[in-house]
Amino acid sequence: MTAIHQLTATQLAQAIRNRQIRAVEAVGACFEQIDRLNDRLKAMITLCRERAEAEAIQADAAIDRGEWVGALHGVPFTVKDLTPTADVRTTFGSPLYRDYVPQQDELCVARLRFPLRGTAKLTAGGILIGKTNTPEFGMGTHCTNALYGPTANPYDPDRSSGGSSGGAAVAVCTGMSYLAQGTDMGGSCRTPASFCGIVGLRPSAGRIPRRRKPLLWDFLDTDGILARTVEDAALMLSVMAGADDRDPLSRNSSAWTMPDFSSLLRSPVRLAFSPSLGIATIDSEVEAVFQQAIAQIAAHLPVKAAHPDCSMATFAFETLRAATLLHKQKYHYEKYSHLLSESVRWNIERGIGISAADLLQAEADRDRLYLNFLRFFESYDILATVTASIPPYLHTELEILEINGIPMQTIIDYLTITYTISLTGLPAVSIPCGWTSSGLPIGMQLVGKPGGEAALLQFAYFLQETLNFRHRWV
Repeated sequence: MTAIHQLTATQLAQAIRNRQIRAVEAVGACFEQIDRLNDRLKAMITLCRERAEAEAIQADAAIDRGEWVGALHGVPFTVKDLTPTADVRTTFGSPLYRDYVPQQDELCVARLRFPLRGTAKLTAGGILIGKTNTPEFGMGTHCTNALYGPTANPYDPDRSSGGSSGGAAVAVCTGMSYLAQGTDMGGSCRTPASFCGIVGLRPSAGRIPRRRKPLLWDFLDTDGILARTVEDAALMLSVMAGADDRDPLSRNSSAWTMPDFSSLLRSPVRLAFSPSLGIATIDSEVEAVFQQAIAQIAAHLPVKAAHPDCSMATFAFETLRAATLLHKQKYHYEKYSHLLSESVRWNIERGIGISAADLLQAEADRDRLYLNFLRFFESYDILATVTASIPPYLHTELEILEINGIPMQTIIDYLTITYTISLTGLPAVSIPCGWTSSGLPIGMQLVGKPGGEAALLQFAYFLQETLNFRHRWV
C-alpha cells in the first residue's frame, strides 16, 4: 500500500471525503515526515501542530455529519513565510520580524484553509500545518536567512533547494506537506520546483488576486503553487483563483476552468522549444537533459526549434525589478540597512538612481516582449524551455557568478530563463523532465498563451502520464 504521506493531494481529498482516510491521519503523516527530516533539511520554519491537529478533528467531525467544506477538505498544506497568516508567525525570513504574528490571512491563504471561527464557509477546507523557509524578504540565491537554514536539497543535502520558495518545494517533495503556496517574481516557484523534482506553477497575471500589494498594478510578483503532480497543482489553483476587486489585475483575468484530465490530449499541440530563449546561458548538462526530453516528446508529436525575440528582456526586468524592490523595501533600507543581509542590500540598492526615462523604457521594452510572444503564439500553442539554467548547486557557492565558465554580469543572471517569462505575465509551469548523471533533478518550463493555464496543465499532464515526467521519492 502507498504510505499516506505519499498520496497525491487529489487522492487524499477524495479518500477523506469518502471516509477512507481521516484528516487526523493525514496531518499526523505530515508531522511524522517533518519530525524525521526537517532538522536536516530545514524546510519548515514555523509549525502549527496543535492548531492543525485540532482542525483535523473538526474536519473529520464535519465529514461524519455529512458536511463537506470544499475541494481541499482536510488536506494539509503549507504557506511560504513571505505570506501573512492569521495568528501564525510570519517572519518574511528576517530577524526584523522574528516575532511578528499577523491578524489576517492573505486572500489566497483564506481561500485555502479550513474556515476560521466566525468566517464564511467560502473556503476550500485545507489545513495549514506550517510556514516554509525563504531568504530574507524573498531575495537571494540561497533559501536561508539569519533565523533558519539553509534549506537543503532532498536529493543531495549539500546542495541548494533553490530560491526563494525552497522550503515550500522541499516540504512537498518529501511528503512534509501535500501542497505548498509559494511566490514567484523571477522564478521563485519554478526554480525550486526544478531543483526538487516537482511541479511549480506561476499562473497568469491576476489569476490569483493579491490584496496586499504596495503597487496594485504590479504583476512581476505573483502567488504560485508547488505540488507533486500536475493534477494537484490544478486542484490548488482552482481554489486560489478568482477575481477580487481589491486587486485590479484580477478583474481582467478570465474565469478559471479545471483541465479535463480524463484524456491525455484533447487536440493536437503545436510545440516549440528553445533551451535558452536565445538570451540565457545554460549549463551544458542541463541542456543535454532538456534536449533528451525534447527527443522523447518528438516521438509523440511534432516539435520545432523556435522562440520569440527576447533581446529586450534583461534590461526591462532588471530595471523594473530594481525599482519595485526599492519602493517596497525603502523603509527597511532607510531604518535597518545595517541589519539586512548583504544580498538584500544589493538588491535594494540596484534601484537607487534609476531615472524616469529608464523606467519608462523598461515598460516599453516589456510591451514589445509581450507583443512578440503574442505573435509567436499565433503559430504555436506551447513553448518549452529549461526551467533552471543550472542544476542544484553546492551551499558553498554563495552566488552564481558563472555558467560553463562564462561570467555572469549580475547575481540574478542565472534566472534569465524564468524572469523573461515573468515579464510577460503569461502562465508557466515547471515539470521534472530528467536527471543529471549524479542523480539531481532537472525541470522543463512550459509557457502558455494568455490565460491558458488549462491547456498548459493539460499538456503537462500528457508529459507526466506518457513520458513519466514526474516526481520521484527520495
